[in-house]
Amino acid sequence: MFKKILYVVLVVSTTLLSAQGRPSLVEVAPITKGEVNPLQKFVGTINFDKKSTLVSESAGLVKRVNFEVGDKVKKGAVLVQIDSDLLNAQIKSSIANLEIAKIKLKNSKKDFERYKRLVETKSITIQEYDTAGLEYDSAVQNVVALKASLSQLNIQKRQKRVIAPFDGVIVEKNINISEWASEGKSIATIVNTHSIEIIFNLPVNLVYGLDSSKKTYDIEIGNNIVKAKFHSAIPKGDKLTRTFPVKFKTNIKDMFVFDGQEAKVNLAKKAKIEALIINRDAVIKRFGGEMIFVDNKGVAMMIPVKKLGYIGQNVAIEGKGLVEGMRVVVKGNERVFPNQPIKVLNDMKAQVEQK
Repeated sequence: MFKKILYVVLVVSTTLLSAQGRPSLVEVAPITKGEVNPLQKFVGTINFDKKSTLVSESAGLVKRVNFEVGDKVKKGAVLVQIDSDLLNAQIKSSIANLEIAKIKLKNSKKDFERYKRLVETKSITIQEYDTAGLEYDSAVQNVVALKASLSQLNIQKRQKRVIAPFDGVIVEKNINISEWASEGKSIATIVNTHSIEIIFNLPVNLVYGLDSSKKTYDIEIGNNIVKAKFHSAIPKGDKLTRTFPVKFKTNIKDMFVFDGQEAKVNLAKKAKIEALIINRDAVIKRFGGEMIFVDNKGVAMMIPVKKLGYIGQNVAIEGKGLVEGMRVVVKGNERVFPNQPIKVLNDMKAQVEQK
């Protein structure tokens, strides 16, 4: 009741404001009749396409937590830092040992090359030469082993940090400063709110009619319409309703949606009906609904309509008082108000051509 009263007040107020203004220049086209596949509305559910539960790869005391629930984080951001003081000391010691081993390797190589020249002149025995070779090989392997040990320690140090795997929003927090993080403990849940999938349960005849190539579908989310592509049909139906889940995917940037939020889509049935047809551009959003403007003897009359289906660039509609042959504003309607005088450019052009 309140919506009806508000609608009447808005119409009256805009009528009074526009009555004193100049006529709006528009183009019109007649309402025709044709056959269309009527649309049927289905309600689905939004899921975040990218959702990850982050866990600790290493045990230890939590020193820093750099996020709260609801925070937007960038890929690579350090979310949690686990104590790594002992590892840092081990890494420092390993680096020092590696440097010593490299010096020993350098000296062993010099000795081995010198012994090689001496054995060629028979200044030393073969046994002395072989001993120098074994010492050189041992020095080489010692450097290799110390490098591997240092690499392992660095990997363990990286595991003391929990990193954001992609840009997203933190939706769950399971850790606090000074808590003990055991290996495999759940730290947080992150979602990418830009990449979403929408699941609808549809009758099998409509599933077969979906196009996964290039066609996009208009899906209503809140007060917004987004373009989504049909991704796949999931071959697991509901035996009671005889419906099957289908998945649509899309990327959104500036919209804020919730996991589990409602979404709606209109899909065409198989049976055709006769309906009134107009150009798609004639239908506009006004006062929370879909409207058209009819040319009523030079005055714009606004009529609420319901879309029944699409035929190329045209749309089938129904609305109170609409009949075939009525002239509907198809260009310039975004500037028109209810009961505003209009001048039809089509008519003016036709008059000029006749002269």
